[in-house]
Amino acid sequence: VAAAYPAISHTFIQREVRALRALGTTVDVFSIHRARNTELLSAADREEAASTSSILPVPLSDLLRAHGRAFLRFPRAYLATLRYAISQAPRGARARLWQVFYFGEAMVLWDRCRARNLRHLHAHMANVATDVAWLAARFGARTDKRRPWHWSFTMHGCHEFWEVDRFNLRRKVAAADLVICISDFTRAQLMAHSEPQHWSKLHVVHCGVELDRYRPRPSGSPTGAPAQILAVGRLSEEKGHLLLLAAVAELRRRGLSARLCLVGDGPLRGELEREARRLGIEDIVTFTGAVGQDEMPEMFGGADIFCQTSFAEGIPVVLMEAMAAGLPVVSTLVGGIPELVVHERAGLLVPAGRADLMADALARLVASGDLRVRMGREGRAIVEQQFEVTACAERVADRFALVGTP
Repeated sequence: VAAAYPAISHTFIQREVRALRALGTTVDVFSIHRARNTELLSAADREEAASTSSILPVPLSDLLRAHGRAFLRFPRAYLATLRYAISQAPRGARARLWQVFYFGEAMVLWDRCRARNLRHLHAHMANVATDVAWLAARFGARTDKRRPWHWSFTMHGCHEFWEVDRFNLRRKVAAADLVICISDFTRAQLMAHSEPQHWSKLHVVHCGVELDRYRPRPSGSPTGAPAQILAVGRLSEEKGHLLLLAAVAELRRRGLSARLCLVGDGPLRGELEREARRLGIEDIVTFTGAVGQDEMPEMFGGADIFCQTSFAEGIPVVLMEAMAAGLPVVSTLVGGIPELVVHERAGLLVPAGRADLMADALARLVASGDLRVRMGREGRAIVEQQFEVTACAERVADRFALVGTP
């Protein structure tokens, strides 16, 4: 269950789903909101969209049938689950009202799962998908005593940790049968916001990448050519792209030859383009807009260095992709990034918010092709050993088995 699947930012969910299916696991995907056509940038996106069951928008006839079946067959469980939904709401009248909406969507999800004989619901992100899966499984458990229902979710972060109460993290951890955390950092944050008796539910399983899709290129840029710096991500405040532009401007001031390619779109694009002009680097900065997954191997293949300047992260899958493609990375010491990028081996890590130190790190890699090659090889080896998608999917399946998934 996801909030809007498939989406540009949900590639890691898509990979996990496909890897689980390749292992022989039956996976039905439900999306609370229908994915927009503008989000379907690759063939895989379109295939997943065609096979995904969307809850919203729901035809009135479907909504009435689902609630009618639930109430007429199990009136006590229906009313008890509605009361439970309201009782578990975060503080405030608005939050209680939204719980009623989630309950309405949960009955539609329950009805579709019942028809397909599905009894384990797993949500990605601690957002609306988790709320709806939670209530659907709660109702299912009340109405089917012979065959248990379970529910779980994957905790990514880090937005949810900024608004712990709004995302209702403490109650979600308490209610879930299993919580998969994408990093030790994420698990530790959830431990800080949950009771110790629930810590045993928290299991670390990394997201993974398809190694065959990202192959290191045999050699770097031609001698004397500018070093190609690549950054991929949503152009939003928490990604720190303004600092990246400042670091690239500093490289130019030092007389180092480099170009920057920013892949992605978002609310800050106009501001970033204006800042590039203000810094006098618009001639060496390219904004591509959003790019589909089919095109990403080519983007990595044309780069020499990957850079991410985020203020907060879980473990960014795009860093795994860059390392799988044999690129040295420069990133920030936040969240779970140090669990992936070993400093001075696979890349260079600097404190977040320090454009000067980011420029120093980039300068080292721009100036040394040998260092780029060595770190690129180390990064590829780390991803091969710890972040290969099939191995990660096997660990997810193993965790599902712990809570009795058929």
